[in-house]
Amino acid sequence: MTIKLEGIGRRFNQDWIFRGIDYSFNSHEKYAILGPNGSGKSTLLSVLMGSLSPSEGKISYSDSGPVPIEIIYKSISLAAPYLDLIEEFTLAETIDFHFKFKEVHPAIERKDILSLLGLERSQDKALKYFSSGMKQRTKLLLACCSATPILILDEPTSNLDTQGVAWYHDLIKQFTANRLVIIGSNQETEYSFCNNLIQITDFK
Repeated sequence: MTIKLEGIGRRFNQDWIFRGIDYSFNSHEKYAILGPNGSGKSTLLSVLMGSLSPSEGKISYSDSGPVPIEIIYKSISLAAPYLDLIEEFTLAETIDFHFKFKEVHPAIERKDILSLLGLERSQDKALKYFSSGMKQRTKLLLACCSATPILILDEPTSNLDTQGVAWYHDLIKQFTANRLVIIGSNQETEYSFCNNLIQITDFK
């Protein structure tokens, strides 16, 4: 899967968040979009996912041929602090619900997903009783364990402690081979495995 940007820009009111981005995100590569808080990283990720239209320029997707933007969501998994989970669902219900829409990654069997999360004793607990760290681990697990060619993670270690960060890196090692991975971050520990770095401030 390849994402191609041609002269992409996005503005709110009269202010340009970024402008003039010409870039290709290629299959099997790992990218980090870098910049300080409020610089537009999450906005660019939303444009890449097709959930936010650019104010100017063109975005296209291809995977052995053009992929319409209307169905690109099927090829993307996302984890982000602002992504809402259904608070009334239990953990087990959340996992079951998610995998009604996404196939399970071939690197793991469906029955092993809960144990990988390490929260077996909380499987019948509603998510509204989870800590912010437990919710973030759940989001990361669902995204990484989905069999999609594109994985997008925005501030992936938000609310994670030291043990959680180590767990995140284990997920990355296990579930990112042969995927297009895009990280939005300003912390090196989140993107140290990326070999392509994009400074959002270069497009102001």
